[in-house]
Amino acid sequence: MRLAVIAVGRLKDGPERELCERYRERALALGRSIGLSGPDLVEIAEGRGRRPEERKREEAQAILGKLQPGLVVALDERGRHLGSEAFAQRLAAARDAGTGHASLIIGGADGLSEEIRDRADITLAFGALTIPHQIVRALALEQLYRAMTIIAGHPYHRI
Repeated sequence: MRLAVIAVGRLKDGPERELCERYRERALALGRSIGLSGPDLVEIAEGRGRRPEERKREEAQAILGKLQPGLVVALDERGRHLGSEAFAQRLAAARDAGTGHASLIIGGADGLSEEIRDRADITLAFGALTIPHQIVRALALEQLYRAMTIIAGHPYHRI
């Protein structure tokens, strides 16, 4: 199953990009042994509309244009909380069912449109706090890597 993180906005050079790349590289190295590839990082331009709804609608169309058929996980403050082990089980179940792709979607500064939230198979939140999108991207990549280590039985994940 091919993994992707689809994120609105460009990540500038700096410590956030380095952290994201570190977890992406770790995931790339581990993935093949457990039937997962990627994660690919797909950056979507921020919407140019005047109002938040216009921007979200524009971003949604760009996201949908990049989305592959398969498991869709929207990261949204209104989402539910799911532990790392349960998230890993969901990814493994999708892989085992023959799902070709799994995409994690990170919206822009205005959040995700209702259309994207409706399209998602799972809507997750990293908590009630407001977290900058650069940090959410690093968290998403770390959680993908963590899920992969759980699936592989690797000792990275400890409770």
